[in-house]
Amino acid sequence: MAGITGKQPLYEQLVDLLRDRIENDMETGELLPSERKLAHHFGLSRTTVRLAMDRLETLGLITRVHGKDTFVAEYSSPTTNLMGTYSFTDQMRGMGRTPETRILEFEIVDAPHHVARHLKLHEDDKVFRMRRLRLADNIPMMVERTYVPLREFLTLTREKLEQRSLYDLIENEYGQTIRNAEEEFSASIACSDEARLLGISEGSAVLRLVRTTYSIKNLAVEFTRSVARADQFKYKISHYRN
Repeated sequence: MAGITGKQPLYEQLVDLLRDRIENDMETGELLPSERKLAHHFGLSRTTVRLAMDRLETLGLITRVHGKDTFVAEYSSPTTNLMGTYSFTDQMRGMGRTPETRILEFEIVDAPHHVARHLKLHEDDKVFRMRRLRLADNIPMMVERTYVPLREFLTLTREKLEQRSLYDLIENEYGQTIRNAEEEFSASIACSDEARLLGISEGSAVLRLVRTTYSIKNLAVEFTRSVARADQFKYKISHYRN
């Protein structure tokens, strides 16, 4: 986890650091360090830490038990499959827009606990972890953090992802036909880092999405958390009576 610098208000930096840890390395109900321990670890005042924790609580990321402890909050309600085998690249092209993907991070790491659970891996299994900025007609649309199992995609590289969509690679280079995806979404607001990448104001409305994609062999091939601009996305759901 990156450290605290002097480039933005200290409590905002702490919000970003803790949010990244909560969303990518922690489980619902997991205990967070006390305000005193956080203040000592980061060299910050208790007031600064308290401001950050207040913000995380407002964002719905933590639950505080008065006089006791602070826990990771329940992230979402039961899954609603909204978009089937959604592809950002294909959708943008279908709308006559020009999609672009900028790879912000690409590395091999041990699968975090929650990622291992979604991808049905052991925690010591390796995964590719990538962070991507998705654009259409040069307009930032979505920031994604994606994990895919290393053992299924051993030759995946940053260069390949810069030239082809992930789903194209999964299906046409690695022979994993995508069957379906489960996706959860919730309304939220953008933190400072997300706002900077998306070209919006901090606190602007965003959609948060959690997605697990499966092959026809029922193999989980992708786990992604996305933050999408609310002014650029809308979701259409059709209901049918049996």
